[in-house]
Amino acid sequence: MTIALTSGMRQNLTALQQVDSLMETTQNRLSTGKKVNSALDDPVNFFKAEDHYNRASDLEAKKDGMSEAIQTIEAANTGIEEIENLLDQMKSLASAAKTSDNDTDLEEQYNKLLVQVGEMAEDSSYGGQNLIQGTSNGISVEFNEDGTNTLSVSGFNIAYDSGSKAITMTGSGAGASAITISEANFDSNASIESAIGEIDSVIGQLRTEAQKLSSSLSTISIRSDFTSSMINTLETGGDNLTLADMNEEGANMLMLQTRQNLGTTSLSLASQAAQSVLQLF
Repeated sequence: MTIALTSGMRQNLTALQQVDSLMETTQNRLSTGKKVNSALDDPVNFFKAEDHYNRASDLEAKKDGMSEAIQTIEAANTGIEEIENLLDQMKSLASAAKTSDNDTDLEEQYNKLLVQVGEMAEDSSYGGQNLIQGTSNGISVEFNEDGTNTLSVSGFNIAYDSGSKAITMTGSGAGASAITISEANFDSNASIESAIGEIDSVIGQLRTEAQKLSSSLSTISIRSDFTSSMINTLETGGDNLTLADMNEEGANMLMLQTRQNLGTTSLSLASQAAQSVLQLF
């Protein structure tokens, strides 16, 4: 004798299997917080969200580059400010030499500061980049994910030459001229005024270069803030396409548990009809 499932039992069993499948899906959404976890769940939303997340990730990498560029420019600005302080100190020594009988000591101090200007420029690097010393220094900052939108930041060169014992500054940009501060010669008021004039020329050029770097710094900061906003927008867009409503999923789970209990009870009742045959023995 063959004992087969009754029609009622098959219907209840199928319903329970469907409920189990829905519960598994709901449990997965509750555990991951996402209604779309793979392309099988919703291929359109899944791949759209992946595009958003990938672009956000690429922009995050560019944002790191912008942050490094900002630090490089700030290091250069710090160097410029301190070099200007050294030059002011040298100018004070030269001015003092006009009315001093101790020109030799003043010259010695002046020349020591002249060397320090070059060393200060040399030490103003950040991450291997130095915008105020080098003959071809400069950085290129990428803003978008494929690196096609960029900003070039030009540096300039200020260095001490031990051979000629002079500081030479060459500004940025095409046609920039070189300005030199030579070793002290305080033998006459004319030579002292010449030294002061050289210092004033370098200070003026330094301020011009500082303005250029500040403008670039402001531009990069604005682009960095914009990139942060774009990353948030892209990630929010990706989340909207894939994240689950946890309140809704919680309610679904309660409903499915109720259906599962009812299905189990119904299956038990359906099986009682089949078991009634045992009463014949």
